[in-house]
Amino acid sequence: MTTPLRQKMIEDMQLRGLADRTQESYLLAVRQLARHYHKSPDQINEEELRQYFLFLKNEKHAARSTCTINLCGIKFFFQHTLGREWKTFEFVRPPREKKLPVVLSIGEVRSILGCVRRQHYRACLSTIYACGLRLQEGLQLQVTHIDSDRLLLHVCHGKGGKDRYVPLPKPILDLLRQYWVTHRNPVWIFPSIFQSGQDPRGPDGIQRAFKAALHESGISKPATIHTLRHSWATHLLEAGVNLRIIQEYLGHASPATTAIYTHMTQPGNDLAVRAIDQVLDGLWR
Repeated sequence: MTTPLRQKMIEDMQLRGLADRTQESYLLAVRQLARHYHKSPDQINEEELRQYFLFLKNEKHAARSTCTINLCGIKFFFQHTLGREWKTFEFVRPPREKKLPVVLSIGEVRSILGCVRRQHYRACLSTIYACGLRLQEGLQLQVTHIDSDRLLLHVCHGKGGKDRYVPLPKPILDLLRQYWVTHRNPVWIFPSIFQSGQDPRGPDGIQRAFKAALHESGISKPATIHTLRHSWATHLLEAGVNLRIIQEYLGHASPATTAIYTHMTQPGNDLAVRAIDQVLDGLWR
């Protein structure tokens, strides 16, 4: 049941142009806050809000990403829907972590994809890797997004609502065509098996398939589907593709975000090691 307060928040998020998944996450954050105090969220005061964030940090030991999405959702509700500007929001943001992403080698990617049994999962995961897509971008591909003549994939409404074009390798185009003829959905490349294929597939099945394939491959890295995107960017950089071009393909707003992959390229690391060896040569002789 949607209350007037919840409906107002939904409308506020729609006016701000927030993505559907962002809206769902924000609503969940506010709902969990209300459940914690067993009362309507508009009845919660600033000190209770402060204690809630302390609870997430000290008792729940919530991950930084969890704390951040809770902060963003709750902050949106109180500032935009209720019009409350509280100082608590100024200092509760968790510190930024500087972690390098997990990256798979080309051989490891091939091994994992080779362990994916079902055709629709293999086609989707292969496309995600070969085009550097986010999970939702892969699941929501439509027939009209494929430019087979120019071998381009139109990624619509990516993160931040931005569109972009990425190269579509010919083997992936052939793979998608082979899979599409098994269902011939007029809209979706990967249609849901429910509601007569009116919606795209959800993420749960493909996440389970990737996890099972990772386990079967024997690879011990803590990889996720998003690791395929990180790996693709690193492999392009190792192959000599300009960082600025990779930034465009990934849809990154800042080159600093893409530059993280320079820390993970094997040729670059090998060159640095050789240079260090030369500097240190004879140092202890």
